[in-house]
Amino acid sequence: MALEVILKQPVYGLGAEADLVKVKPGYARNFLIPRGLAVTATAASKKFVEDLKRKRAAREAAELNDANEKATALNKITLTFQMEANEQGKIFGAVTAQDISERLATLGHAIEKKKINAKPIKDEGDHEVTIALGHGVNAKVKIVLQINKPEAAAEEEEAPKKKKARPAKAKAAESAEA
Repeated sequence: MALEVILKQPVYGLGAEADLVKVKPGYARNFLIPRGLAVTATAASKKFVEDLKRKRAAREAAELNDANEKATALNKITLTFQMEANEQGKIFGAVTAQDISERLATLGHAIEKKKINAKPIKDEGDHEVTIALGHGVNAKVKIVLQINKPEAAAEEEEAPKKKKARPAKAKAAESAEA
């Protein structure tokens, strides 16, 4: 048997405010109603539902507007990361969503790392990362990865390359003993 309740606030995994949902009576009686998250659905609560729907529409419109403003600001940003590399040019580490989130926070854009859709960046050059801002709004941030080569490798590239002599491999001595 299910009990119909009207949600007063968004409840993760159940619905948003003003949604009419069916839940088990114990869940409604022991959790939702005592915490002020829901009321039982009655004829008298219909007016309450209309008021909640207006509040929900206003909140969603404000969130959509905020997401669009953030997307406009983030689309203009280019982040440059400098990483160390070994003599062969392979970098140590990678640029991750955590690094991007921290750099955006220093610029005044607090973005959770789980909203950044980026695989670890290990290649030098320009990359584009998508950030999900909610309500179907996405922003694209340009990431530039520059590699700092070690001084020994930089000097080696400047000097003409010389072939290094390899030591001759020792030949195995064959003995024909009978």
